[in-house]
Amino acid sequence: MAEKAYDDVEALEIDLLLTAIERRYGYDFRNYSGASLRRRIHRAVEREGVRAISDLQSRILHDPYCMHRFVTSVAVCATSMFRDSTFYLAMRRTVLPLLRTYPFIRVWHAGCATGEEVYSMAILLEEEGIYDRCRLYATDLSDDLLDRAQAGIYPLDKIRNYTTNYHRAGGIGEFSSYYTADHKNAILRPSLKRNIVFSQHNLASDGSFNEFNVILCRNVMIYFDSELRSRVHELLYASLGTFGVLGVGMKESLLATPHEDRYQALDAGVRLYQRMR
Repeated sequence: MAEKAYDDVEALEIDLLLTAIERRYGYDFRNYSGASLRRRIHRAVEREGVRAISDLQSRILHDPYCMHRFVTSVAVCATSMFRDSTFYLAMRRTVLPLLRTYPFIRVWHAGCATGEEVYSMAILLEEEGIYDRCRLYATDLSDDLLDRAQAGIYPLDKIRNYTTNYHRAGGIGEFSSYYTADHKNAILRPSLKRNIVFSQHNLASDGSFNEFNVILCRNVMIYFDSELRSRVHELLYASLGTFGVLGVGMKESLLATPHEDRYQALDAGVRLYQRMR
């Protein structure tokens, strides 16, 4: 009985926290997956050194820097260069021949986190000879993650894994040619950034801002509940041009989404779909 009462109080505290954040800052996390969000909130309580969620609420409301840290902790940032290398191999073999027929190409990375997958796409487009005809829009909820993405600096100890992923993804050169290294970091070549626009965007509350030929929203919606997933799919559909390509995560699909019947699978195994109408 006491445990249920504690759970009820915690649920109320979380609801009040999320409502307060939405009213004070405009960020709406109320349709994020409950278990995942609860874990992140508990980590924020521990990190801020407060005793309870209600104390965290008070600090967030009065300290914008605390809110900044909270947004960064809630935003999804698990990523790597050429993550799921078979996805990029399928992009190279299936999608790039289509993109070559376009005079100008817009790609939206929705939920880009720290940017590794954006730069992976830039490398892919560079190697296929069409990067100069492209504009990549990299958006995320967190300004902190966007700053790290724009810097393009990654720990050197991850490069061996990134190099393996690159070759498995069909890379045709030397991955080392895309970065310089100091004693602890790999610094990506500045020319990779020339056609990338980094910008803050909240999938939970913001609208469409352009029409795209490719939208990649990978491993983001697994953290949303079904209602928010449907809303985001509406946004992605509205932002994707006819015959445009949508890529989602390996554990995601278009089953039971609002416009499932308006896409066809280009490669269902790696979750690549084309909007047909």
